[in-house]
Amino acid sequence: MTDTPRPNRPAPPAIVLVRPQLGENIGKAARAMLNFGLTDMRLVAPRDGWPNPSAGPAASGADVVLERAQVFDTVAEAVGDCAHVYATTVRKRGVTKPVLTPEAAAKEWIGANGGSAILFGPERSGLETEDLALARAIVTVPINPEFGSLNLAQAVILTAYEWSKHDASLAQPTRVEDEPPAPQEELEGLIAHLDGLLEERGYFNPVDRAPATRRMLRTLLTQPGWNSGQVRSMRGVLSRLERRPIESD
Repeated sequence: MTDTPRPNRPAPPAIVLVRPQLGENIGKAARAMLNFGLTDMRLVAPRDGWPNPSAGPAASGADVVLERAQVFDTVAEAVGDCAHVYATTVRKRGVTKPVLTPEAAAKEWIGANGGSAILFGPERSGLETEDLALARAIVTVPINPEFGSLNLAQAVILTAYEWSKHDASLAQPTRVEDEPPAPQEELEGLIAHLDGLLEERGYFNPVDRAPATRRMLRTLLTQPGWNSGQVRSMRGVLSRLERRPIESD
């Protein structure tokens, strides 16, 4: 069972876990998949069989992925309906194939006709040479050569995230457009309003410091780039202050 493309959404790739060892890791991979809109999980000869009771709690609610997961005996069977197969690995193991970053690979997945599959190897040893032979390209990431170990869920989330950048159906963070700056006329009205209020209350004493104080206030009120709504709010504050009686010294 493959994901059904929705309007404005290219066909999602299948995530193929080859000989996964721990149910917890399968569950975490399912969680990573669903975070980025993928639900087509395929398991090749899971070590502890399937279903695995440890997978559900680790999936943290990504049950739909686990429920749809298909089990195969071989990698060839798992990717039999896919025209484009990619293998994730850090070590190339002598296999001469194109090597892509997840970002570059995702750009190919979105335009692929015939379906795509991404292979992930066992937690301890990774994909075997025979597994890599089925792939058209290798997907890997620049990684610390002194510590190149990624766990299964991390590897899945790296590739799923790159896929998600091209999936218009996924929710994007809401961007609040900034209002344009207020016209200078409105700012001058605010400055004059504040100046008059402060003048009444003797704020500009001593008189010889008044010009510098006024310049400081003007800089303060113009520097942030107030928009019209902010200017109106501040004028409202000042109007409220005007209602209070002026205290005599």
